[in-house]
Amino acid sequence: MTSAPESLAPPNALAVVVHAPGGVSMVLPPVIANAGDAAGRFTLEFFTSRIPNPHTRKAYGRAVFRFCAWCQAQGVGLRELAPPTLSAYLQGLQVSPASVKLTASALRHWLDFLTERGVLPHNPAHSVRTARLVVTEGKTPVLERAQARKLFASLDEAAANGNVGALRDRALFAVMLYGFVRVGAAVKMTVRDFDDSGEQAALVLHEKGGKERRIPCHHKAREFLHAYIAEAEFDARAKVPLFQTAPGRSARLSGEAMTTDDVLRAVKRRCAEAGLPRAISNHSFRATGITLHQENGGRLEEAQDLAGHADARTTRLYVRKNRATAQAEVERVQL
Repeated sequence: MTSAPESLAPPNALAVVVHAPGGVSMVLPPVIANAGDAAGRFTLEFFTSRIPNPHTRKAYGRAVFRFCAWCQAQGVGLRELAPPTLSAYLQGLQVSPASVKLTASALRHWLDFLTERGVLPHNPAHSVRTARLVVTEGKTPVLERAQARKLFASLDEAAANGNVGALRDRALFAVMLYGFVRVGAAVKMTVRDFDDSGEQAALVLHEKGGKERRIPCHHKAREFLHAYIAEAEFDARAKVPLFQTAPGRSARLSGEAMTTDDVLRAVKRRCAEAGLPRAISNHSFRATGITLHQENGGRLEEAQDLAGHADARTTRLYVRKNRATAQAEVERVQL
């Protein structure tokens, strides 16, 4: 097994590979390799043990390795790092404020880990601050109500002849939209995670951080799931992937769970077929569902609970209903 950041390290004759028992390895950039064996071992431990989320691991890996490449170009060693060095690097980044924040967080956590393990006497990033970032609305594209109806109408037509791929995509999109379900949780679902054994159907979600949640299943998602499961001939209690790939867009499912990239390709293709914007992504369904819930008079606290957010401010970022209100208010200014 190889750790995720390995592919992020640029080829360099001075780079070395650090190994751990069990086949775990990672290519180290020269700045880390030159700081000694402990720096390499604990950097490997940081990326494989301290960060469980693969997306965070990948993002932090990019940030740390790009910083190391910059240090190498500047002739600065790992043990020579000082707060002004990190501040100069962050201030020189030609990226968005959010990306600067992410980079600063990655460097701070990585250097803090090395400090805990005794590689560094202190964390040089501890006193470094970045510009304050206040976000009141997310950037995820949201489907307008008419666009969502158009997409599902297109899928209804494609699924009319029992096309299992169209039935799968319609059910998947409905789960993400009506249940505010993250794509990462949707692709982890098994057939038995759709529980329709009682009067009300439910979805069992296995989310990041090992958290398991049970949420009510919207009647439309319930209808679409039943149609898909019947066509796929799944056993309702089977512990097999619910949303499976269909190689070559065939009428047969592979038995393998879709990945988030598989879902994104399906989203792009179905949106193109329906004549919808290319910007629509996996996350658009979650944001659309929350926005529609709020437009229809839902309470923010209830949306927060359904979405599984710890903080209502996170839920509020998904809501786009205020855009129409703001536009109407702007139009009140008449000459």
